[in-house]
Amino acid sequence: MTRLLYGKEIADTRMPALTAGVASLRASGVIPCLATVRVGDRADDVAYERTIARAAERVGIDLRRTNLPSVAGRRDLLDRIGSLNADPSVHGVLMFRPLPSRADEAAICAALDPRKDVDGVTPVSMSALYAGRLGDRGAAPVGFAPCTAEAVLAILRHFGIAPAGKRAVVIGRSAVIGKPVSLLLLSEDATVTICHSKTVGLAGIAASADILIVAAGLASDGRDGGVDRSYFNAGQTVIDVGIHADADGTLYGDVNADEAMDRVADLTPVPGGVGAVTTLILLEHVLSASIGARRDGDPPRGGSDAGAR
Repeated sequence: MTRLLYGKEIADTRMPALTAGVASLRASGVIPCLATVRVGDRADDVAYERTIARAAERVGIDLRRTNLPSVAGRRDLLDRIGSLNADPSVHGVLMFRPLPSRADEAAICAALDPRKDVDGVTPVSMSALYAGRLGDRGAAPVGFAPCTAEAVLAILRHFGIAPAGKRAVVIGRSAVIGKPVSLLLLSEDATVTICHSKTVGLAGIAASADILIVAAGLASDGRDGGVDRSYFNAGQTVIDVGIHADADGTLYGDVNADEAMDRVADLTPVPGGVGAVTTLILLEHVLSASIGARRDGDPPRGGSDAGAR
């Protein structure tokens, strides 16, 4: 029998501490504020923004939204990031990615103040991840791990799945999930293999894993595609990071869940798995950034949604 690893269980466990931390800061005059920057109206970005808004309201974090047209380019985004960097009422910034090619994503990410980088997109944050220094808020500002990658590790910890000594296979090499989750697994003493769409013998490599992380968009051509029974083994933990939608809006992941059931030991459902934990961790990062800003002497001002456009 396959155990389903529900992210809501983790969110429900950790949300009270997050809410209490936010309330404590607000009582001291600091109102934690997250700014989101969205370009265009991609359905997955809009859905995630709605999820963030609901969760932020629940815990007392202010949300300031910037929605730019899909034709927005490098200058538009640099100007907006510059404004958010300079605004002491904003403690964290989340950019929905991928950005349009004309926007020069690398330059935009590099322009963000690392102290406000709550999703690990700046070179400073990525360097800290590589060096194992995440969370070091010493002399140099250090950001956080990408929220989704950190969510994968949070799920493993919560459900008692220790990566140490186990073979972990990560399908996906993006800077958003694949590479950072591989580094986080290495830090937990897993033996990590990174695969991708060009890997020869992909299914066989995946089937050898104790822990299989799937984040490569392999089901994008339809629910029946993607990761099937040839990728699995008995006793395996499968973390499905992919998310897709049918024509009727029904969500599903990279993993063919029907074929995984009763063939693997553990599986994250889609929806209901990684996504709920990703949102929680994003808001926890905002709280940490707010505490850091208060310690560093930034004025205790509050954010609002008034700047949305």
